[in-house]
Amino acid sequence: MIVFDMAGTTIDEGNAVYKTVQKVVNDGGYAASLDEVLLLGAGKEKLQAITDILKSKNPDQDVDEEAFQLFQKFKVSLEETYMNLEIKPFSDAENVFGLLKQKNIKVVLNTGYDYVTASTLLKKINWKMGREYDALITADDVKNGRPAPDMILKAMALFQIINPDEVIKVGDSIVDIEEGKAANCGIVIGVTTGAQTRKQLNSASPSYVFDNLTALLEII
Repeated sequence: MIVFDMAGTTIDEGNAVYKTVQKVVNDGGYAASLDEVLLLGAGKEKLQAITDILKSKNPDQDVDEEAFQLFQKFKVSLEETYMNLEIKPFSDAENVFGLLKQKNIKVVLNTGYDYVTASTLLKKINWKMGREYDALITADDVKNGRPAPDMILKAMALFQIINPDEVIKVGDSIVDIEEGKAANCGIVIGVTTGAQTRKQLNSASPSYVFDNLTALLEII
C-alpha cells in the first residue's frame, strides 16, 4: 500500500490552502509570511496549523479560542477560493496510480483537510474511489492528526495490513515524513512539488526525496 498526501503531492492547487491560511491569520491582526505558514502549517490538520502559527507569534498566550475562530473563517474562505480556482492533478499522478494498481498495490489518499474539503477537491478533478484510488482518509476520520500515525494506521486496518514494512508514505511536507516514520512505514518519501523545499524535506530524514511521482516507480 502507498499512502499519498493530496494537495501539493498528487493535486496541484498552487498552495491555495496555505495562502488562504496566511490571509485569514493576517486579517486577524498577525503578520505571517507565506514561508512561515508553509514551515509551521504544511501537512497539518488546519486548525492545528493555525494554532501553531498563532503560538509562534504569541508564545506566552492562550491562543486556542482565537485560533478556532480564525479556523471557522478559514473554512468559509477556502470554500470560496476552491469554487473559483483551477485545480488539476499533477501530470504524472494518474499514470502512477494506474501502474501501481496493475501491480495490486493499494493507492490511499490522506490529508490534513476535513472530509468536505477533501471531497470537494476530488470532485473538481473527477477522481473516484475504486478508480483512481482505493481509499480516502481525512483529518475527520482520526483523533490525532499528523504527525501522529493515526491516518496511516487506519488505512492499514482498512486493508488488513499488519506489517508497516509493506507501506510507503509519500508527501510534500516535513509533517508527512514525520507521519510516515511514526507509522514505521517501510519507505517514507518527500516530494518537492508542493509546500516545502528539498532542504526542508531532507531535514526530516526521509528514505528519499523526489522531484516528481514518476520517480517512485523506480523503487517499486
